[in-house]
Amino acid sequence: MNPSRERTRTGKTATLNTLVRRLTRPLFGKRGFADGRVVADWAEIVGPLLARSSLPLRIAYPFGARTDGTLHLKVAPGGLATELQHVEPILIERINGHFGYRAVARVHLVQGPLPPPPPAPEAPAPLDAEAEARLGRALEGIQDPALRTRLESLGRSVLAAHSNQGKNPLKD
Repeated sequence: MNPSRERTRTGKTATLNTLVRRLTRPLFGKRGFADGRVVADWAEIVGPLLARSSLPLRIAYPFGARTDGTLHLKVAPGGLATELQHVEPILIERINGHFGYRAVARVHLVQGPLPPPPPAPEAPAPLDAEAEARLGRALEGIQDPALRTRLESLGRSVLAAHSNQGKNPLKD
C-alpha cells in the first residue's frame, strides 16, 4: 500500500453525533436538509399528533440560497392537508424558530400514504426496591429537571437490562 495514501490516526475520539452527521450529511443534503435536523426533530417541531400524520420530504431553496425555502411535506390522505393550509403561517414560524433563521418561506403539501410508524420500544421491567434506591442516590445531584428525567429513563433501561443478566452497574 502506498504510504502517502494511508490514513493517519489523530488519536481523537468523535462523538456518535459527529459520526452520524458525517455519514448522513450527503444523503440529507440532496434533499435540502442541511443536517437532517428537520427530519430528526419533526415531532418536537410540530408536536406528536401532526408528526404521526406528516413527513418532511425535502426543502427546495432558491438557487444559491439557504433561506426562504419551500418545505415539501407529505401528509396522510384526508382532511389534514386542508387544515394545514390554514395554519401554514404557524407551521412555518415553528420550523423557522427551531432553525433560528428563516429557513422555510412556504410549505408544499403532497398527499399520499405514509410509511408505517416504527414499533414502540418495550418498557423496561420495573426495578426492585434496592435498584430504585441506588438510582435515586445516583441522581441526587442533578438539578436540571429535563436532564434528570432523561438520565432516570436511561438509568432504568440500563438497570433493567443488567438485572436480566445478573449484573449491577450501580455498585456503591
